[in-house]
Amino acid sequence: MRVVVGLSGGVDSAVSAWLLKQQGHDVIGIFMKNWEDDDDSEFCSSRQDFLDAASVADVIGIEIEHVNFAAEYKDRVFAEFLREYQAGRTPNPDVLCNAEIKFKAFLDHAMRLGAEKIATGHYARVRETDAGFQLLKGLDASKDQSYFLHRLNQAQLARTLFPVGELHKTEVRRIAAEIGLPNAKKKDSTGICFIGERPFREFLNRYLSNTPGPIRDERDRKLGTHVGLSFYTLGQRQGLGIGGVKEKGAPRGGGEHEPWFVARKELETNTLRVVQGHDHPWLLSRALVAGDTSWCAGRPPAPGKLAAKTRYRQADAACRFEDAGDGRFALHFDDAQWAVTPGQSAVVYDGEVCLGGGVIEQAGD
Repeated sequence: MRVVVGLSGGVDSAVSAWLLKQQGHDVIGIFMKNWEDDDDSEFCSSRQDFLDAASVADVIGIEIEHVNFAAEYKDRVFAEFLREYQAGRTPNPDVLCNAEIKFKAFLDHAMRLGAEKIATGHYARVRETDAGFQLLKGLDASKDQSYFLHRLNQAQLARTLFPVGELHKTEVRRIAAEIGLPNAKKKDSTGICFIGERPFREFLNRYLSNTPGPIRDERDRKLGTHVGLSFYTLGQRQGLGIGGVKEKGAPRGGGEHEPWFVARKELETNTLRVVQGHDHPWLLSRALVAGDTSWCAGRPPAPGKLAAKTRYRQADAACRFEDAGDGRFALHFDDAQWAVTPGQSAVVYDGEVCLGGGVIEQAGD
């Protein structure tokens, strides 16, 4: 069948395209350009990524098309990203990018090209059952990307293939080297899709207004001045600029040399609250409420015991799932979770099946 593959210039999508070609499919590559504001900077590598993707297409023997989704990205993803930061939350643009661009704008474009399916290099799997399509974790637990894909619905899952989801990363690298792909040793991208690996605060500063305010501890002692609440996230310990305050008589709640962590952002008073010690009670939550929900099956799971992640690099945490009304849900964890952050995604699992999730609104006990 005709399969349109999103070629990013990375090794995972390259091997995905090669595997599909080996299976006898009519494969077309699409390179998506989603960001234009400073494409010539050292941090934005889309030009090099396209050259890598084109080289891969040449080796595999498939056509490649360059498609610009920058306008859609700015409207659907980046505008929301800025709104969330301005409101003091910490959004996850990769989740939104998958839902709005890679599996909506890109999927629509692929269908216009006569595709029956699309494919990407994500580490996840799709399984068809009598009840519909399920999103499963990738077999390589260290690379599983189902967290970022949890907003996919039945129509999207029905048309999507994840060829490397059945493989471990080491195997993908081995295949790439074996067939002579030019990007076989290219390092994985770790930056947010449009930001790259640039200094984050400097980037946000271009788009968000900042109002400095006090940094205070739990005893309400002023330890310094923050540059604007939007520029901090819960659990952050770098870039607080309050090193050395211990010698000035500040409290030593976690011990003299314990690091400081961002624990709360109080928008009403423009105050950044910090605490000392990784396991300070203010950083631990046993429950959360999430809204803006999306379920792969089209409906939420029944209340009961499940598991969830509140951030990508995290083991599944056992919890009790409950309906919280108004389309929201609550999670009650067996063990307290660290730095549960409003704006991030709470993603719910039943074993290897990713059920969906929502955006964290609040955390608590």
